[in-house]
Amino acid sequence: MKRKVKLQRVTKETKVKIELNLDGKGKYKIYTSVPFLDHMLEQFSLHSGFDLYIKAIGDIFIDDHHLVEDIGLALGQAFLKAIRDKKGIKRYGQILSVMDESLSYIVVDISGRPYLDFKVKFLPEYKKSSFDYRLIKEFFKSFVNEAKITLYIKLLQGEDNHHICESIFKGVGRVLKNAVELNKNKNLLSTKGVL
Repeated sequence: MKRKVKLQRVTKETKVKIELNLDGKGKYKIYTSVPFLDHMLEQFSLHSGFDLYIKAIGDIFIDDHHLVEDIGLALGQAFLKAIRDKKGIKRYGQILSVMDESLSYIVVDISGRPYLDFKVKFLPEYKKSSFDYRLIKEFFKSFVNEAKITLYIKLLQGEDNHHICESIFKGVGRVLKNAVELNKNKNLLSTKGVL
């Protein structure tokens, strides 16, 4: 069974089109109108091995918030649909993810229960950047709520906001890759019989 999904999310504020293939090769084409987010999602795709196409536009003349949030929502919806009944997945993943001086610890459980623990403090330089790094938490909150996963992201150290974000996006990609990997017995890893 192919774990591929196409979907659109359209509101008065944004329009997001996504194609996601969990069994891809890490190929991507991403156009969100927010160049820094494009770069982070490219890292996510490459390191997860998920093929990812995103085309998104929105009211960025106000600010980037609506668009970043809605891309997170749409990606979460696509992930949940692609994972289907979750039978045979390994369910869990964890990693220490490094990018130069930045080190993040990331853990995921594809649990069916949305929960985000985001312990990341960005340096005050975000006020000088064209991208508001505080939107990274909003992105992952939206993603987690729609994907219905438990995700812990903890920054252990970091001195550059760009590097901090890269360690996070690469790490989340890798833990999701591990968690959706199929095991041999195709069982659902839950005593409840449902995730």
